[in-house]
Amino acid sequence: MSDLDRLADLLGLEPHYHDIWGNRRETSAATKRALIAAMGLQAATDGEVADSLRTVERRSWSRPLPPVLVSGEGQGIGLEVALPAGLDEAALVWELTPEGGTAQGGRVAVRDLPVTDRTALDDTAYERRALGALLPVSLPIGYHRLDLHVEAAGGPGPSGSTTLIVAPERCVTVEEMVPAGRSWGIGLQVYSLRSEHDWGMGDFADLAGFAEVAGRLGAGLVGLNPLHALFPADPNHIGPYSPSSRQFLNILYIDPAAVPEFAGADDLQARIADPAFQTALASARQAELVDYPAVAALKLPLLEALHARFRSLSDDHPRKVAYAAFRQDMGEALDRHALFDALHEHFFRQDSAQWMWRSWPAAFQDPQSAEVADFAATHAGRVDFFAWAQFEADRQLGEAAARGRSAGLAMGFYRDLAVAVHPGGGSAWADPAMLVQGANVGAPPDQFNMNGQNWGLAPLSPLGLRESAYRPFIELLRANMRHAAALRIDHVMALQHLFWIPEDGSPGAYVAYPFHDLLRIVALESRRNRCVVIGEDLGTVPDGFRPALEQAGILSYRVLYFERTADGGFKSPAEYPAGSMATVSTHDLAPFKGFWTGRDLDWRKRLGLYPDDASRDKDHWDRGVDRWRLLQALSREGLRPDSYPTEDGDQPFRVELSAAVHAYLSRTPSRIVMVQIEDALADDEQPNLPGTVDQHPNWRRRLPRKLEELEADEELRHIVAPMTGIVPR
Repeated sequence: MSDLDRLADLLGLEPHYHDIWGNRRETSAATKRALIAAMGLQAATDGEVADSLRTVERRSWSRPLPPVLVSGEGQGIGLEVALPAGLDEAALVWELTPEGGTAQGGRVAVRDLPVTDRTALDDTAYERRALGALLPVSLPIGYHRLDLHVEAAGGPGPSGSTTLIVAPERCVTVEEMVPAGRSWGIGLQVYSLRSEHDWGMGDFADLAGFAEVAGRLGAGLVGLNPLHALFPADPNHIGPYSPSSRQFLNILYIDPAAVPEFAGADDLQARIADPAFQTALASARQAELVDYPAVAALKLPLLEALHARFRSLSDDHPRKVAYAAFRQDMGEALDRHALFDALHEHFFRQDSAQWMWRSWPAAFQDPQSAEVADFAATHAGRVDFFAWAQFEADRQLGEAAARGRSAGLAMGFYRDLAVAVHPGGGSAWADPAMLVQGANVGAPPDQFNMNGQNWGLAPLSPLGLRESAYRPFIELLRANMRHAAALRIDHVMALQHLFWIPEDGSPGAYVAYPFHDLLRIVALESRRNRCVVIGEDLGTVPDGFRPALEQAGILSYRVLYFERTADGGFKSPAEYPAGSMATVSTHDLAPFKGFWTGRDLDWRKRLGLYPDDASRDKDHWDRGVDRWRLLQALSREGLRPDSYPTEDGDQPFRVELSAAVHAYLSRTPSRIVMVQIEDALADDEQPNLPGTVDQHPNWRRRLPRKLEELEADEELRHIVAPMTGIVPR
């Protein structure tokens, strides 16, 4: 094996993969060099590869302990210590501090630790010795710290520390959350909500009202699009799956009128009552699509004024006390995110070409530079505004969740965690060692996109994750489990591997992640936050992946359109796994009415997304066959409506057909069944059309009916009626 292959293997670059057609795709040498460089190691020449290989090999031997070790609850701690050879006469002194507990320690002669491996690097001999027998046989679940050092006759020897993570076997389950062991919910894009009092897009106040409606309808869950922080300085960047940070919230979801400081703010209420403001507000409310710049122009000045009122409160005011507690809880991550938002605003307003932080002056690209510290000091008020906005967004989201539960939601919200972040965002700037620069996340070619997909997102560094003892991943889970009863992990295969595409144009390749470590951490945080986990496992799923998710208690994500038998028919309800969440459609697919009428195919034709007429004609033919197959499936279950006298696929869409399809899903054993709001309202337009950016109004569509009209909507009640049998009330 060459040095390049050995280095690539140590870094987790998979040597090949099989595409969706079964073809074996080898990872080229050019791709290996490019992706190794993206990880921060030199690999342009054979000499650089050799040097980088020595660096990686030396790293695991030249420090006594790895940065982290993850084990299962009740298992022994299989830890080893790496030491220079020749320390048999020395003593190893150790101290173990359990999470929230009292430190305990001891010492042992190095010679009494069994040797498990030996090597020589740069003329220095090393030994690896088993250490696990020294530690308690069974640590409690949690995050623990081990420190050790060597005492030798010649003076102090090597020292090191590690984080020991002990995790439960399984995530919290739906059965543990609700007595019936099953639940159903309504999924929506929060921005799409309309109401009598909206600001041109749905926000957390509208979400609270929707959660109350869903609770009264008998739902146990409300599923949400990603609420991740975007770019306040540029409201034209609207993709929820391309965020600045996945740890914080989109502040445009704040309702200014629900901010406590708004009460009694006569000057702000007068500003809103001004005819010019009312005209702008009415225009935003009446728009067919969300006009994000218009919404930002309405909301942000009011939020700034409310922040000024907040700052004038006394330090012992309950709001100030709560804010201080929030900032302490969120820690440095919030400080850096708020600082990034202030810097991004500063440079973007100076020159739109400085949108990406890598185009800022060099000193400002480093969050620890003196120039950044000086900016933070001189713009402290602006930085505090962005931190306060996160505090208020979090408060309003929590209030919405509480109102939903009070109205009858048995579980609450389920949130959505995007697969990665924008490389120009706050997360990439705040922790550059954690996010890869020089490669993007994507997908290899498949039947949906023959050229593959480059999502333009920055992948997490597997090296950075381990070196940080998985701290960023843990914080990410905690942040997205706040105010949530369930968490959907988008493209959950990223726990095992991600498809990286080098920026230099080389072909992409899969990069492995510490799958079992990440699974265990997900289970630990699920239990601690009492949050069910759903894995979006659509697309090319690695062998053994779904069984591993099932063993960890992570629900599979099953979409009616894709659940097919070998002959192309629709699987019967009984064939769905119990450990799953079932849904008719998703935000990336046509809602059921659009599927039945071919609205999505019309869009593809209109936008020229078909490579040729034959592909277009085949899609239309296949859709007709699918309609026929679906009516056959409904017939087998005795669910085909009387208004559909035959199984002919050319019959028009009727609301009772959508109700029958949802009744079909309600018969599955799936622990959760979701109804997308577009399906509940018999809408035919999907929120996002993959493969488009501006050609299709992605992430801008508003619901056809207002919040105040939903509960009495007869069609909505007809479509969701079958769901009520899942959890009898």
